[in-house]
Amino acid sequence: MKKDNSIILFHQKQVRRHWDDEKELWYFSIVDVIEVLTENKRPRKYWNDLKKKLLSEGSQLSEKIGQLKMKSTDGKFYKTDVLDTENTLRLLQSIPSPKAEPFKLWLAKVGYERIEETEDPELAFERAMQTYLKKGYSKDWINQRLKSIEIRKELTDEWKEKGMKEGLEYAILTDEITKAWADKSVKQYKNFKGLKKQNLRDNMTNLELVLNMLAEASTAEISKEQKPKGLNENKKVAKKGGNVAKQARVTLEKQTGKSVVSSKNAKELEKPKNLLD
Repeated sequence: MKKDNSIILFHQKQVRRHWDDEKELWYFSIVDVIEVLTENKRPRKYWNDLKKKLLSEGSQLSEKIGQLKMKSTDGKFYKTDVLDTENTLRLLQSIPSPKAEPFKLWLAKVGYERIEETEDPELAFERAMQTYLKKGYSKDWINQRLKSIEIRKELTDEWKEKGMKEGLEYAILTDEITKAWADKSVKQYKNFKGLKKQNLRDNMTNLELVLNMLAEASTAEISKEQKPKGLNENKKVAKKGGNVAKQARVTLEKQTGKSVVSSKNAKELEKPKNLLD
């Protein structure tokens, strides 16, 4: 496991965190989070009392607590209770603090929006459009990205129909597609672009997006015709779909003399104005 330890500042106070490269998750020091939000002079005691309260209430959060060695103010490393991002947000809901209130309001808003999107899926696309615009992406790139979301949904619907399980099996099949067309696993691709938790597609050029869409759309169509059963047969179909896009990629690279697979990420990309930029 590759370790990446760092500190972030929140309200001008330090919060220690750790990146788990294998799980692709950030873990945060619970004591640091509590100290920032409560301004309690004895955050460890506060956390011990809160932990007992959560256990007595049967909270599932207590099962998610891990321990990692983190650097203390004396320069030494001590075992520290940590939570990943999702469960850190769950913890915030158990802390009565004015500083935690904005997070609670935000979580309530996000939850309400997800309920709305379940009733009207078009809202999700509209909100995604606004989010990408705020991040500075061009409208041409955004249109490609939204189309890729639509194609991805069609593919996952096909996988669901074939009995594949959301989560691990979807990730395995996605990896097969990516390795086939880009000659890199998803993890290798993200490392190549210098990414961690960020979404790989959000950091693709227009051409990378187009080829990834071709790979996923091809996989869905082949699956409909060949009707694979079980994970192994679906992996073979995923590879076939990815190879369709690989042929297009190799042909284009021969014509242009340039690699389609780019190390550029969203921060480095010049937002292109047309598909072939």
